[in-house]
Amino acid sequence: MEFFRIHKTIPFMRHAVILNVISLVTFLLAVFFIAHKGFHLSIEFTGGTVMEVAYPQAVELEKVRETVAAKGYTDFQVQNFGTSRDVMIRLPVIEGKTSTVQSAEVMQALKTADSAVELRRVEYVGPQVGEELAHDGLLAMLFVVIGIMIYLAFRFEWKFAVAGVIANLHDVVIILGFFAFFGWEFSLPVLAAVLAVLGYSVNESVVIMDRIRENFRKQRKATVREVIDSAITATMSRTIITHASTQMMVLAMLFFGGPSLHYFALALTIGIWFGIYSSVFVAAALAMWLGVKREDMVKPIKKDTEVVGG
Repeated sequence: MEFFRIHKTIPFMRHAVILNVISLVTFLLAVFFIAHKGFHLSIEFTGGTVMEVAYPQAVELEKVRETVAAKGYTDFQVQNFGTSRDVMIRLPVIEGKTSTVQSAEVMQALKTADSAVELRRVEYVGPQVGEELAHDGLLAMLFVVIGIMIYLAFRFEWKFAVAGVIANLHDVVIILGFFAFFGWEFSLPVLAAVLAVLGYSVNESVVIMDRIRENFRKQRKATVREVIDSAITATMSRTIITHASTQMMVLAMLFFGGPSLHYFALALTIGIWFGIYSSVFVAAALAMWLGVKREDMVKPIKKDTEVVGG
């Protein structure tokens, strides 16, 4: 569906060099911040105390957060699970305080605010579990990247596969660079958002690649650069509508989803915008520089010849 169509082809590839230089600088800065500042990992990765408490009626999570924060905790999580009456509290490891001590002092503060609150469960999550989560998350990302490369190589051509994977990794590294630079909390929902961005970004790349292949069949006399520019211009309407509608949903989570969804939505927002950028200026430009041509996308038809004997 198209609500509007751009009739004049936009020369995107004319500015490919300078835009990819900017992209490379941004990528290298992201790698630098990841290597030197590292991540502010949540307790899913670092370990901590998990408490499950129950209230007789629905409780405002913000009041629970204020109560926990009053005890001097900063890196903690408070969220509902199951119903609005059940609350899960995750507390970070604090040197000199055992899990029992932490849960006892938090429960005392919660009971002061509401005497009807009940402690259902206390569990200590060790850092070993966090290491396993990080390891499994990296493996999941690796398998996704390999799967994307195989898919693009079979559907299109190896040059597009290489360009698409580099563009997708570009998006992931820049998201991670933002989290490292600003010290935002990196949690399991953020990791899920990064994996979602991988799929989201490759979808945009596939749409553009598919139109490039179609244009190679239709525009026999056009140059490779003209074919790519025409393909990107033709998909702009779809790109704007799709990404704008997705971004509206993500912004709703960002502003109204509360702390539990804040960094998840933030990672998606960064990924959506850099996904558009990388699909247009990184993936397409890299494919052009790798030497993609009409013969790669449109295979010649073999004609069978029959020799009739007399």
